[in-house]
Amino acid sequence: MAETIGAEVTVGDELPPLSVRVTRDQLVRYAGASLDFNPIHWNERFATEVGLPGVIAHGMLTMALGGRLVTDWLGDPARLVEYGARFTRPVVVPDDGVGALVEFTGKVAQVRDDGTARIDITAKFEGRTVLGKAQAVVRL
Repeated sequence: MAETIGAEVTVGDELPPLSVRVTRDQLVRYAGASLDFNPIHWNERFATEVGLPGVIAHGMLTMALGGRLVTDWLGDPARLVEYGARFTRPVVVPDDGVGALVEFTGKVAQVRDDGTARIDITAKFEGRTVLGKAQAVVRL
């Protein structure tokens, strides 16, 4: 797909959607990789005691999955120039082996004269947005 990305990209183009199931097992692996062992990401009792609805996914894991939407489309992760987002809602991950379904979509919002484009990313869990102002700048 990467060979087709370039001059043909126009404002309004949609990236292929990405749906990911986040499981407790993934949370444990992500905690090990990131060294973020906060108990809200693995301990149900602790998470509810601090007012959360249950164990939640790491915000940076959710953000990384949004980045995957873009890099899968680009075909080359080195073409991702800039990426940022705000965490607006938690992704609650049940202990059921199935996990939480997070759905990502993206749209070309701007094509710039310098050979880059801005991609607006939407991340939803249970129909509600979990990343705010998620935007990536890519080299076409």
